[in-house]
Amino acid sequence: MARTLHSHLQGISAFVHSVETGSFTGAALRMGVSKSATGKSVARLEERLGIRLLNRTTRSLSPTAEGHLYYQSCLKVLDELNAAESLLASRKGTVSGTLRVNLPVSFGRLCAMPVLMTVTDRNPDLDLDISFTDRRVDLVEEGIDLVVRVGDPGDQVNLTGRRIGTQHSVICAAPAYLERRGHPASPADLDRHDCLAFAKDGRPLPWTIIDPDGAPRPIAIRPRHTVSHGEALRDAAVNGLGLACLTTWLAAEDIRMGRLEVVAIPTPAEDGPISVLWPRSRDLSPKVRAVVDALVAAFLPVPPWDRPDGDGRIA
Repeated sequence: MARTLHSHLQGISAFVHSVETGSFTGAALRMGVSKSATGKSVARLEERLGIRLLNRTTRSLSPTAEGHLYYQSCLKVLDELNAAESLLASRKGTVSGTLRVNLPVSFGRLCAMPVLMTVTDRNPDLDLDISFTDRRVDLVEEGIDLVVRVGDPGDQVNLTGRRIGTQHSVICAAPAYLERRGHPASPADLDRHDCLAFAKDGRPLPWTIIDPDGAPRPIAIRPRHTVSHGEALRDAAVNGLGLACLTTWLAAEDIRMGRLEVVAIPTPAEDGPISVLWPRSRDLSPKVRAVVDALVAAFLPVPPWDRPDGDGRIA
């Protein structure tokens, strides 16, 4: 019985990782086994169930209709196992087990990952399964334990969490660009400059400035260049391609080092919260609490990138 149960769980794990990575190679890397062993585990699972779970091509894998339904069920089973481990860990008060975390791409890599690495350094029994996407994930459906969101946290009917910081943006450019093209002093001056826009869903986003009466106002810019990746947008500004409206967590180090210069067009002191969220239905396990506490300690009351006496590093 124990051997059969182990085989079943091994097949389920191989199948879930194959769906999530889109290949046996990716699944094997996650599991620390060979590609051949992963493929055989899934094949044995399909044989036992008597149904094909994956469509296989030379380039990728994708779940069949039945495979998608089975994948959702497997996530629930694995979630229950993780919950059982969390319950035992909470009784012991230890931080252990696997924590599935979803992070926004740029903020996650630059700001959240250094914090998560300090958590794992302090808790060697904690394993992290981290995904990066700017898509709004469904924590319950996708089996995510914890998510960090920048901006509007969205509908939180099934979620709970806390604010761990505030985002705000500045309009800036490389000193060489400003020397060549001049320093804009008002929104009207932007029409005479090369503006770099951040694109979302194929559309450039407006910039938000402060009116003379002190009210925030979004303005539509006519971009010279449009970029859909935050770090690439920052790199374009640093290399003198034009003006950009960048969040301070993205631009602070370049401003401090003189690679970017903030222009005299005022922007709001706050343009969105930074939040950490988890499913409302779950108790706050030690592993979730450890990460939440570390994020709060790192970013509140003032995040490192906004500290006037700091170097912007995240401990």
